[in-house]
Amino acid sequence: MNERIVVGAALYDDGRLLAARRSAPPELAGGWELPGGKVEPGERDEDALVRELREELGVRAEPVGRVPGEWPLPGGCVLRVWTARLVSGEPRPLEDHDELRWLAPDQVWSVDWLAADVPAVEAALALPHAAH
Repeated sequence: MNERIVVGAALYDDGRLLAARRSAPPELAGGWELPGGKVEPGERDEDALVRELREELGVRAEPVGRVPGEWPLPGGCVLRVWTARLVSGEPRPLEDHDELRWLAPDQVWSVDWLAADVPAVEAALALPHAAH
């Protein structure tokens, strides 16, 4: 299995979903995504998720549950998403992002999600515990 795994977080706080706007690389800049990043060799998906949220957002979060499915990304990667909850810290755009936005359920589609993230966001929203 040569595909690289990218983990994303459907990070919820008071029923709102966190979206992050890419600032790099240039072809993705300005598009919105679920925060996360690549799984390192030998790293568990859940551990990568916790590490990426710490590096990218400066927060401590914990994975709650895996969102069913996985989605192909450019470059031979595959996206896996977990719902996660904020444990401590206030998210800040530290790496690869220039803006963060908490989206209430009726605002989720008000941002221009990257095409690869759209089905993952739809799947996360379809989960019964997505509103918590």
